Amino acid sequence: MIDINESVMQFLLAFIVVGPLLGAAAALLPAPLGLKGKSPEQAVLRHGVTVTGAVLIAAIVLALGFDHDQPSKMQASTDISWIPALDVRIHLGIDGISLPLLVLTALLTFLCALYSYFKMPAGPTPKAFVALLFVLESGTLATFAVLDLLLFFLAFEMVLIPMYFLIARWGGEGRSQAAWRFILYTLLGSVVMLLGLLLIGIKAGTFDMMALATDNGRSLTASVQVIAVLAIGIGLAVKTPMWPLHSWLPDAHTSAPTVGSVLLAGVLLKMGTYGFVRILLPIAPDGFRTFAPYLAALAVVGIIYGSLACLALAKQGAKGDLKRLIAYSSVGHMGFVLLGISTMTPTGVNGALFANIAHGLITGLLFFLVGALKDRTGTTDLDTLAEETGAALYGKAPRLGGLLAFAAVASLGLPGLAGFWGEMLALFGAFRPAEGLNRAAFLTFMAIGAFGTLLTAAYLLIVVRRVCMGALPHDAPRLTDVRSYEFAAWTPLVVLTVVAGLWPKVLLGLSDPAVQQLLSGGTR
Repeated sequence: MIDINESVMQFLLAFIVVGPLLGAAAALLPAPLGLKGKSPEQAVLRHGVTVTGAVLIAAIVLALGFDHDQPSKMQASTDISWIPALDVRIHLGIDGISLPLLVLTALLTFLCALYSYFKMPAGPTPKAFVALLFVLESGTLATFAVLDLLLFFLAFEMVLIPMYFLIARWGGEGRSQAAWRFILYTLLGSVVMLLGLLLIGIKAGTFDMMALATDNGRSLTASVQVIAVLAIGIGLAVKTPMWPLHSWLPDAHTSAPTVGSVLLAGVLLKMGTYGFVRILLPIAPDGFRTFAPYLAALAVVGIIYGSLACLALAKQGAKGDLKRLIAYSSVGHMGFVLLGISTMTPTGVNGALFANIAHGLITGLLFFLVGALKDRTGTTDLDTLAEETGAALYGKAPRLGGLLAFAAVASLGLPGLAGFWGEMLALFGAFRPAEGLNRAAFLTFMAIGAFGTLLTAAYLLIVVRRVCMGALPHDAPRLTDVRSYEFAAWTPLVVLTVVAGLWPKVLLGLSDPAVQQLLSGGTR
């Protein structure tokens, strides 16, 4: 790690949040930042790679300058009065909980910009595409960096419009209906969430998340906490997405362009679970404890439901869409995240945060791979895909088939890869939940969740068998294997999946002290 002045750290964090917005404005200029290309379209796509690359470098430098000996301390903090009448402040900061999500967002956005430079999705002008990508990145990064409830809400909502247009204008079949369903679900959930945030701020006398976390709910009555948790939790649950508020997700993923699916699964879903950890657990602990068993029950229903839906789609003759299958798998994986959070224990919450990062890496890679398959075969329908590859992707495009199998086994939680630790720790948290929670109920939830891991392995192995395995006829046409730009975009995800699986301390060493302090109300 490197020693960086606090003022430089503050500048880096501010640049990470605001830089993409400046890039969006520059993208709409005739020649973005003077960059040249064979055409104006290539120039603006190059601008996208440049700006997202700069944000990623800033995020990496911020991570290197982060004091890893004090991950529970809020660092790179900026606190400026913005609306004095409401005591709303421009308050930014990062700790061991938010830093990994910040870096993950910057990485995935850069990889999507790089991928789009070579494989721009069909649709309107690239200028609008790149500008929307920047606004989406800025809103997501701000969500993980702001420490004021109203700023959190603004950042949380900021991502809706760009994602709506990415689906509606650059998506595939059924994109208009999918985009409308996405924005209606999330907007309706957000209206309820805003009421809960306002209730907390008015009753506590502040919207500052750090002050509220330190107070640990002492200035809020039990009834206020219950109402706030219910209202805020609905908005967060829609974005997560939690069963039964998930129905917007499969259509959105199926219709979205490849980079839209990568960012939706890899980044946007994390905003909901991050809100549970950053807001509800420390600010309204008594209200959260009231709903924790119900949250856990819905989480394990989501695990089983998502797995059974994937199994149904994976069956031969079921006309299953591979993108839709991966979307339903996200419902199951995020169920483990919610189960870990509902335990209210350091073990469970650390598992949830680890699973968040693992899901972003692995599912992001899966959507990249499915996009590559569609590019080569023209379809994501499993039956058609199996016919096009002759169920022998290993033979027709060995590197592509190998990567698909790698991503599948990582997603099913193979030990030694990133998908293993988060789900295992979430189950361990359910084995011994926090004091005051019904242990018998959580043991039942743990058993159901463990059964869900078996179902996950079943449907992912069926997909690998149907698409990758089979005898390759001598006269079978070959598919184009992994291209150089695909290799560049996917390699970081593969490497990080292995590193996080073999060395989980990289993430747990950051999150654990911060989680311990968060759950103790900032008294440590």
